[in-house]
Amino acid sequence: MRSGAQNRRTPPAGLPGPAQLSPLARRLLADAVRIARWAGELPNVDRRGDLLTDDLVAAGRALAMTPAQAMAAWERARLAGLVELRGSGAGPGWRLHAWEHDDEAVLRGWAALFDAWTLLVPVPDRALTALAGLAVDHAPQLLSFLHLVHDPVPLTELLELLRRGLEEQWHGGVHPALGAPVPHAAWAISAVRGDTALSLTLTPGPAEAGAVLEWMLDGFAAVGALVRREQPQDGYCAELTPLGHWAVRAKLEEICTVAQTAAGHIEQSALELLTACARYTPGPARAEYRAWLAARQTDRAVADLLGVARGEDALLRGLAFEALRVAGHPAEPAVRDCTEEPLLRPYALLWLAEQNDEGVLPSDVLDRDDAAWLWVDTGAAVLAHGDTAMLVRHVQGAADGDPVRLFALARKIGHPRAGQVLAAVASAHPDPGVARAARRSAFSVHEGGG
Repeated sequence: MRSGAQNRRTPPAGLPGPAQLSPLARRLLADAVRIARWAGELPNVDRRGDLLTDDLVAAGRALAMTPAQAMAAWERARLAGLVELRGSGAGPGWRLHAWEHDDEAVLRGWAALFDAWTLLVPVPDRALTALAGLAVDHAPQLLSFLHLVHDPVPLTELLELLRRGLEEQWHGGVHPALGAPVPHAAWAISAVRGDTALSLTLTPGPAEAGAVLEWMLDGFAAVGALVRREQPQDGYCAELTPLGHWAVRAKLEEICTVAQTAAGHIEQSALELLTACARYTPGPARAEYRAWLAARQTDRAVADLLGVARGEDALLRGLAFEALRVAGHPAEPAVRDCTEEPLLRPYALLWLAEQNDEGVLPSDVLDRDDAAWLWVDTGAAVLAHGDTAMLVRHVQGAADGDPVRLFALARKIGHPRAGQVLAAVASAHPDPGVARAARRSAFSVHEGGG
């Protein structure tokens, strides 16, 4: 990297605060606010939460936008929390109501959009998808460099920084396209299939790395965190906007503050984080989730947490969704997709409902089958990590005076651990009648009965 970068000035101590920055965020999200206000309460949106075709056309006519512009404005409104999905429809979010008078709410809304930058600009070539996925992990490094330098940085310097990071990631690691270990000394492998030579490049060439860097800069620019500039000597340069500096500084401060806890799990995997936090009380656990998330690109962190949630340990599944509550609104698209997965559906439905109403009760959200699935899954966590007294309380808390009905539902839903949980209840419950009902249901599960 050029030695000149080391001589640049560092950012001033007093960067603009919410009062100075919120007008910038309001301008960037002006179309998103317009379409959110136009929409009001919509009875129906599509599965992803996008506007239906007729509504896109109507919004375009009312707001003098093309359908594509209306779609982009709606997506920004959704990502910034200006609209909230409610059942099959959508309505104004609390940030929309606070938009004109609450500078902090405006900046938090913009920050949610900033965290979701990868969703706004598609990868230019499908062949670059794996490389772009790796490059996203280096976005914090690029942004931190731009923040600390505080001057326009030539594209060549950013490209070198990105390539070095990718090479270090792959050196002795696993190539994303091959799914196999990369030899330390190998930069490329040629495989011959018939008359065709196939070259598998193990480090990104200038063209590939450059295309991915351009995609990243497009994403940062799309959310208003970065601008490109032409300079006579350096040519094409990139520079953070005031909002970009604010976002990076906030992330760095959050990491530095929370990582000073005795635990400090920010360098660990999602599985290691959640396994460790299983021993903590809720407050310290949330602090660890917050630090871990702040150190990562949001969409990758969310994917990692959901990967753990799909595992066999029901306790870690519940903790993964606790961490996703800390992640907040940017996790919504991935969590919404989980409503199609039986193992995650009850957790996802509750998470989505809580985004709109923190006081929501499971009985307000889950139908009988979803509630029974969640009861069994939570019972599996108690069985693996708790004691018999906790298991008895688990029955009492959910049975609503009718344990027989609860057990009958539990045996029918198809949960893989239903038989084990019911058998454990039969052994532990002090009431002979309840124990017999649990034993009959457990037997029915093992015999394949309905």
